[in-house]
Amino acid sequence: MTMAGRDSTNHLIGLLLGTEDDWPRAFETLTRRLGAVHHRGRDHHVSTERITIEPFDLRDPVRHDLVIDRLAWWYYHPREWLKKAALVNDTYLLNNPFTFQAMEKHSAYCAMIRLGFDIPSTVLVPYKNPLDHEKWAYTADTYNLPFELDTVAERVGYPMYMKPFDGGAWRGVSRVDDVETLHRAYDQSGQMLMHLQAAVSPYDAFARSLTIGPETKIMKFRPELPMHDRYEVAHSFLEPEAGMEILTLSRTINAFFRWEFNSCEALVRGTTVKPIDYANACPDIAVTSLHYYFPWAITQLISWSVFCAVTDRRPRVDTTSREWFDVADDPDLSWHDKLGRYGLLADQYFQADEYREFCSTSLASLPALVRDWIDSPDFDQLLVETVAATYPAAEHERFLAHFRGLMSLWVEDQR
Repeated sequence: MTMAGRDSTNHLIGLLLGTEDDWPRAFETLTRRLGAVHHRGRDHHVSTERITIEPFDLRDPVRHDLVIDRLAWWYYHPREWLKKAALVNDTYLLNNPFTFQAMEKHSAYCAMIRLGFDIPSTVLVPYKNPLDHEKWAYTADTYNLPFELDTVAERVGYPMYMKPFDGGAWRGVSRVDDVETLHRAYDQSGQMLMHLQAAVSPYDAFARSLTIGPETKIMKFRPELPMHDRYEVAHSFLEPEAGMEILTLSRTINAFFRWEFNSCEALVRGTTVKPIDYANACPDIAVTSLHYYFPWAITQLISWSVFCAVTDRRPRVDTTSREWFDVADDPDLSWHDKLGRYGLLADQYFQADEYREFCSTSLASLPALVRDWIDSPDFDQLLVETVAATYPAAEHERFLAHFRGLMSLWVEDQR
């Protein structure tokens, strides 16, 4: 994990990984094939390394200019290494572990409500089962006011969802349609602290937006289907007004919390946008999930990581919530005006103009490089191995045909 030595033209990107292997292999292959990155008269060389987990001294140097984290949201040892790397070594992180630990789903809802986004009615209810703590009984008896769960639910309105306040990959999420399912879900919640959140029903589209740096891809999502079918290839499924609000929401979330690799979910009815989930820092970008949109994600992840490393972009572990709240609290601004101001604040944080110029000059060859690789036997071999590792042997042929068809469609669309 830790050795000395950074210089101004050789940059090391660390990958802190869980079980995935497909997108890391794609990232490593394409970064290697990219070669030298020319910027302001100098050639920069970018390499990658998968980070291992081991004991670390808090004063150890860190060789990595930037780390992409896909592990520390649930595994605390590397999360604390990331904090040390940011505070002691000034390492750039995707994403900020400080705000992600403190600003879980609950705090993210609160912040976006303050900014004026139309979050469905949400109530936090006490634990169903008491905490295993010697002081809990006295505190609960003295200060926890009795409440009627049915009354709270009536205020939220059926149907609703009960879900943990801190999220966790659909852990403990239940749809609640009536009093019986309400009490069953609450009884099963145990020591999880739960939200009750009003369902948005009916809706026209479920939009999932993936944002990396200042760039966002909004995709039509079908959560009721198996993972390989959830992202529908649909390019114009939203009214322009709704699409712009989701773009602004996605970039606002990321700039506000310093999450630079994140996904958001929103339910859309006409031009009305109801954000329901947007604390998904370092989300799943597996080829078997994103398929058609996988090349876009890899292109943006490489572009933003290389930009941050080569231009020596400084990490920010703090937030500047006041400037956002000043916009939210201005009575003279319409909602449209506020969205415009939020967009400007996000662009400033992400250095959007500088980044796009960097992509069009220093990384001008990357889009064609990605297209050609996706159309190559090398990528097809990665796809074969990923399918073999993901699905039962009897289904390999079906899924290979499925994903090959979608990737071929993407290649043809680029041409």
